[in-house]
Amino acid sequence: MAATLIEQDPRRTAPRRRRPAASRPSWSSLLYVAPALAFFVVFVVVPIIQSVRISFYDWDGISVATPAGWSNYAAVFSDPDLRQALGHSLVLLVFYAALPVLIGLLLAGLMSRIRIHGLTVFRAVLFLPQILSSVVVAVAWRGILADDGPLNDVLRAIGLGGLAHSWLGDFGTALPSIGIIGTWVEYGLCMVLFLAGIATIDRSLYEAARLDGAGAFREFTAVTLPALRPQISIALILTITFALRNFDLIWNTTRGGPGTSTTVPSVFVYQDAFQNRALGQASALAVVLTVLILMVVGIVQLALRERPERTQRKELSS
Repeated sequence: MAATLIEQDPRRTAPRRRRPAASRPSWSSLLYVAPALAFFVVFVVVPIIQSVRISFYDWDGISVATPAGWSNYAAVFSDPDLRQALGHSLVLLVFYAALPVLIGLLLAGLMSRIRIHGLTVFRAVLFLPQILSSVVVAVAWRGILADDGPLNDVLRAIGLGGLAHSWLGDFGTALPSIGIIGTWVEYGLCMVLFLAGIATIDRSLYEAARLDGAGAFREFTAVTLPALRPQISIALILTITFALRNFDLIWNTTRGGPGTSTTVPSVFVYQDAFQNRALGQASALAVVLTVLILMVVGIVQLALRERPERTQRKELSS
């Protein structure tokens, strides 16, 4: 009788289920990401933690640090020069983010429809500014926009000598000139991202649009542009981040001048840390700038992500 009960007990008779090998954690796989993870922790996470800690002290980098509480953050938000620098960053967002995305969309849309020999070389040439060093770009454009530079020589040659002046040395044109340099640097990245996105679009969607009588512009707005939502989001995140943290391009062209007409928060971080020896205030400004960048990136992601209810509505309508 006991033997019969044992045989009928499902806990004894049911075979033990083994976890699939693919779902079992493999600790050896962590060895592959360990070097990159260690690099990220040492050179990103630890400096961020140290910057947050230093932002609550008055410290010149040499003497003993004294606690400052929230005074460094109060100084950051009450500084009128810093508010002006934030305004300059908002202006540069137009040149560094909006214009590159628009130009990248235009070039990608044209290149996706044109079939000519040597188009690959042409794409590589347009992408070239993105791979150049920022210092090289700044030095080259500083010579182009100088008073005796090639741009003014061309203006004088075509009878527009009255427009010739030092573009980076004028209070009214210095900031837009730096913005145009940023546009020239960033549009190639946007173009390549959009071309990669267009290559993944189903060709049958374009054929259906043509059967419905859509022209080239209507195809772009109804088929290409909605399909490029992920690429546009990535392009805006990268360009906005570059615009808000940009330092080397501005420092190697105008050093924030003339006056303070091209200063941005990153220039203030450098000046406070290495010229004024106010590392606490520089760290507070760096922390605020980091939070600002994360907030803007989060807003962009929320604005451009595909909402589930909208996707479901599209599927039902189709």
